[in-house]
Amino acid sequence: MAAIDESVFVQAPPDAVWEVVSDLDSEPRFWKGTKEIRNISKSGNTVRREITIAFRDKKCVQDVTIHPKDRIEARFIRGVIDGSKDVFITSDGDGTLLRAVWNVRLTGMMGMFGGMVSGHIKKGTKQALESIKAEVESRRTQ
Repeated sequence: MAAIDESVFVQAPPDAVWEVVSDLDSEPRFWKGTKEIRNISKSGNTVRREITIAFRDKKCVQDVTIHPKDRIEARFIRGVIDGSKDVFITSDGDGTLLRAVWNVRLTGMMGMFGGMVSGHIKKGTKQALESIKAEVESRRTQ
């Protein structure tokens, strides 16, 4: 199981960070490991969606639950990834701490690529958090 925990400090209030991270349909713009999203259904604050990941264009199904202005929980329920990705926002003095925590593993025969994929997820998470930070902070200067 890959356990990844990355964070970045954003010089903006939590509401400004939440505005960007809670736009689930824009995820491929920031998270380069997510190539495409197709929403399947919605029930309350939970969206079921099919995502195409960059690793060999494999598809996964996620249940994504939004906890307004606090966190987003993504649970992989079908496909080559099993586990979760949670994104948290926390007020931190003059800004916001944006944190992403992954607990995932590759399923079936894809499991042999686990170590390689873990490194890619870690790198991609750092890049995504920095991209979100840049987006939020640039909106504040406009």
